[in-house]
Amino acid sequence: MAHANEKEIDTRTEEEKAIDAWLPITSDRNAKWWYSTFHNVTAMVGAGVLSLPYAMSEMGWGAGIVVMLMSWAITFYTIWQMVEMHEMVPGKRFDRYHELGQHAFGEKLGLWVVVPQQIVVDVCSCIIYMVTGGKSLKKFHETVCPDCQPIKLTYFIIIFSSVHFVLSHLPNFNSISLVSLAAAVMSLTYSTVAWAASIRRGIEGREVSYELRSEKTGDNVFMFLSALGDVAFAYAGHNVVLEIQATIPSTPEKPSKGPMWKGVWVAYLIVAVCYLPVAFVGYWAFGNQVEDNILLSLEKPMWLVAAANMFVVVHVIGSYQVRSF
Repeated sequence: MAHANEKEIDTRTEEEKAIDAWLPITSDRNAKWWYSTFHNVTAMVGAGVLSLPYAMSEMGWGAGIVVMLMSWAITFYTIWQMVEMHEMVPGKRFDRYHELGQHAFGEKLGLWVVVPQQIVVDVCSCIIYMVTGGKSLKKFHETVCPDCQPIKLTYFIIIFSSVHFVLSHLPNFNSISLVSLAAAVMSLTYSTVAWAASIRRGIEGREVSYELRSEKTGDNVFMFLSALGDVAFAYAGHNVVLEIQATIPSTPEKPSKGPMWKGVWVAYLIVAVCYLPVAFVGYWAFGNQVEDNILLSLEKPMWLVAAANMFVVVHVIGSYQVRSF
């Protein structure tokens, strides 16, 4: 009966069915709810989490705590909206952002409103991941072998990109599930390393200041706006939500929003566990002297810092793949 109903509401043309069967996002709709969890964690918990203590130092305790909690709540609400809109039209699944844009603004205007912005976000994010992966490899090399001949960052970025040359040949979204799972586990791991090592370092016997970074009001205003940008980038996973949901099977009796929403709930709990301790504990430990990457502020224990940087590498490999699909 479910199969018959699915056929009745399938209003796609043969051309649309052929395109869906060919595209790597929709060619395999057999994902489970937990796929949604680690795909969302991989897409969202990226290198941006490591800059949250620095963002806190630009806002201070009061504004920083409010912004961190509000950003979690607002993005949680907006991702719920995206999940609900995926199948808001009977017989239609908005598997890609431009399709939703075309429904809202029209066939032509929808493309011009959505596609340029999505391209800019995806391209810039992938560039940042490439650079972050290369920097983390370089930091790992310098940590485990401080007496070795220095290697240019460019070469580490090339090494990082060569991994994607291989992974880019995987056929569809579900085929990178293991890569995405490993990336999600790594994001939780290096986030834990960041705040746990900060607690271990502590502030006893150290001069830690929580004053704003500048004495000039104008500078502090600009740094506050910059901090808002850092926090926004840390929650930059919404641009692949529709694509993630597109891999989940759906019938009128069991729409895809059910398992997708279950996965999002778990993902956002993991996001809170990753983001809030790193932001608050990292700022507590280093104050306004924290680096823009909390791992760069940590120097000991060396083996843990080296391992954390490799965790970052594994994570951004998965994040890059989720976004590039």
